[in-house]
Parts: sequence; structure tokens; C-alpha cells
Amino acid sequence: MRDPFGPEISDLIIDYDPSTLARKPVRKADVLARLEEEGRSAPIAVARTLRDTNGFLDDAEVDGVLVRSHLELQRLHEEFSVGATMRLLLAPMLDLVREATKERPIRVVDIGCGLGFILRWLAKSGELGDDIELLGVDYNRTFVEASSTLAKADGLKCRFDAANAFKLEAPAHVYISTGVLHHFRGEDLVKLFSEHERSNALAFVHVDIRPSWMAPIGSWIFHQARMREPLAKWDGYWSAVRAHTAETLVSAVTNGAPGFGLATLDARPGLHAMVRIFHAIVGVRSEHESRLPKAYAALGKRLRIGA
Repeated sequence: MRDPFGPEISDLIIDYDPSTLARKPVRKADVLARLEEEGRSAPIAVARTLRDTNGFLDDAEVDGVLVRSHLELQRLHEEFSVGATMRLLLAPMLDLVREATKERPIRVVDIGCGLGFILRWLAKSGELGDDIELLGVDYNRTFVEASSTLAKADGLKCRFDAANAFKLEAPAHVYISTGVLHHFRGEDLVKLFSEHERSNALAFVHVDIRPSWMAPIGSWIFHQARMREPLAKWDGYWSAVRAHTAETLVSAVTNGAPGFGLATLDARPGLHAMVRIFHAIVGVRSEHESRLPKAYAALGKRLRIGA
């Protein structure tokens, strides 16, 4: 059964071999055909403007559009303090992980890091401790090179690599992500958490857009007002439309990673719904689950423990 909330443009215009991470050519006609199946004119109009050579999308053109879009979408993270939200959730989890393992450094791996804004924010402002190693991974080498350049320019203690987050030579202790989960749909979302289960990781912290009746409206207004890149305008809006509910995320963890105890942040923010446009799901290996309430006691009712 097809997901009624179809793909974003960025999901279709770039592709990689899952084993080698080699970039695969993308036929423009295939992208347009897939978008036409969704019956929405705006993304089709954007995709038609992308340059192609002999029917295949031009890699440099695609990379340029994606980098510009991510630079613009970074404004959302800046203006809504997503870095601070990640730190709010990550710092207590790191304290818990410090007690759970004697291994050092504790390696935090950012899945699908894009241009690395959150990881760079944490390196600059997070005050997570000298025993923490920050690594951002993405399949897109252009993103990785740009992230590395930006981090180096600011003298930040973090690094970036083009890699599969679950096949690293030095594996993660904690996985994090921001605005990534909604790109995984149905069984793919369950499989993502199955990778967590099979890994050696002790914990995860994933932040994404919180769905609500007002989220698409607010997102459309924000992206029309603040973005200039057409792809960023559409994908940013569409991300809010297809954002996962807390119930969907909990179900995916329960089915894919049953060895983790979990909690959700701001799944039902009540009167704060207008300002808390992101929510999160956090998890720790079941043997440490009983320590979650104490670790996150300061968050009070914002955090809901358990499935």
C-alpha cells in the first residue's frame, strides 16, 4: 500500500548503492514520473528545472541545489533552537551512558548529518565533556566536505565522514539525528531501528518535526517567507505534512528495537504547541531503562517514559 504522504524531492534526485555508497545515476524522467504519481504540481515544477545530461540529472546541479537548500533549512534549526533541544536530551543520556560503560571516548554519531549544523552547534555550545567524540555521517560526500570545512574554519572538535552509520570501524555508543526520521516510511522506519538493535549502541536521541493540524500551515508560511531555493520551500513544507506521530515512532522502536526502553518528548505539548514544533524519541538499552526517569527528571511532564 502506497504511503499517502509521498516522497520529498530530495528523496528522489539522488541515489546511492547501499553497499558501496557509490553514487548512482538518476534519470530525470523517473523523478518526474514518481512525482506525477503523487498528483502535486509544485514539486513537479521544481524538478523540471533541474539540469540533466542525456536524460540523467547532473550531479553538480543536484549537489548545488541540495547544499543551498540545507543552508536555508538551517534557519529553521537556528530560529527554533533545535541545537539546544538536542543538548537538553543528549546531555542526560550521556551521563547515563557514562555509568553504563567504561569505554572512552563515548562516540556520538549523527545519522544523515547533512551540513552538520547540529553537530557543529554541539561542538561549539553543547559543553558535553572532553570524553565525548562527535562524528557526523552522510552518504553525500559534498555535504561531508562542506561540513568538515565549516567545522575546521571554526576550530570545532567534531568530524564528518561519508559512511553508513551502522557500519563504522569504531561503532557508536549513541546515535542521534535531527529531521531525518520522517524520510523513513513504513517498514523502512522499522528497519532503521532494527539497525539500532543490531548495533553495539547503548542509546539514541532522535529529534524531528512534531505533526499537528497547524504544522503544515506554519511550515508553509515560514518557508515561503524565509526560503529562496524552490526545493527548500517545497521539501521544508512537505516535511511537516509527512512528519511521524509519536505513536508511529514508538511502534517502530517497539517492533524494530525491542531491546531498548524509550521515552518521548513533547508528544502532547498542550498549550505550548505553538512554540514546541519539534518532538523527540529517546531510547536506552533495556537493562538501563529504569534510570531514564531520574536522568530526565528535570523535564517533568514534557517527557513520557515507556511505550
